[in-house]
Amino acid sequence: MYNIGEMKIGVLYNRDRVSEGSFPAIAERFARGGAECVLFSSPEEIGGVDCLLILGGDGTVLRASKPASLYDIPIVAVNYGTLGFLTEFRRGELDAAVDFILSGEHVVLKRTMLEVIFRGRSTHCLNELVLSRPVSPEADSRLVKICVRIDGKEAGVFSADGLILSTPTGSTAYSLSAGGSVMSPDCRTFELTPICAFSLRSRPIVCSDGSTLRFTAEPHGSGLLLHGDGVFLGELEKEDELIVRRSDRVATFWVKDEGDTFRRLTEIING
Repeated sequence: MYNIGEMKIGVLYNRDRVSEGSFPAIAERFARGGAECVLFSSPEEIGGVDCLLILGGDGTVLRASKPASLYDIPIVAVNYGTLGFLTEFRRGELDAAVDFILSGEHVVLKRTMLEVIFRGRSTHCLNELVLSRPVSPEADSRLVKICVRIDGKEAGVFSADGLILSTPTGSTAYSLSAGGSVMSPDCRTFELTPICAFSLRSRPIVCSDGSTLRFTAEPHGSGLLLHGDGVFLGELEKEDELIVRRSDRVATFWVKDEGDTFRRLTEIING
């Protein structure tokens, strides 16, 4: 537990949804609780704080999770977006979020991340990696064939519009829309979910998060677009191999109740 009098709290906000003019009141509330407060206007500025309060939606949390995981900074988020799968507090509960941080009574939830290795460069994703067919007005529209190996063994060739590799956190995002299963955040698994598979027999596959997965494009097909947490990573060509494994980083969240996942999920989905 932190000594509140020595805590430094970072505040990151979504500029399109939250006014910077809100910051003085937030800083004053933390000061009354004995904590110092610093404002971040972009994820690239994150660092040197004991906790990160995020005012934004799931996209803001995803972008912040990368630098926060690098410096092992716990996240508390207030939803100013749409769904709020990754936010602990709803819009209008900012005061409650500040009090929660100052209380020192937190359940620590560590969320698994992916490490994606592509052409010698490594990136980290909290939700998912997506391999998808190129879409262009100048090109014909066709399925892609994605070859998958898990721990050196062939896991199949997927004929589809694409393939999603998700963490338990990402299982409530794109993977869920594509027909994948929901996994609780403490599961030690990854899920492979085809996007509009050509075969009715093609179903999501769950594997251990201790596995190493390798992806290649089918030799006679087209290249694959790669997106990690919605960010474009490049195009997988026929001669490329993509390697994905569990990251040595984790995204740390302070939550009120770690076992509340499915109740919150049901509330969000049912509106």
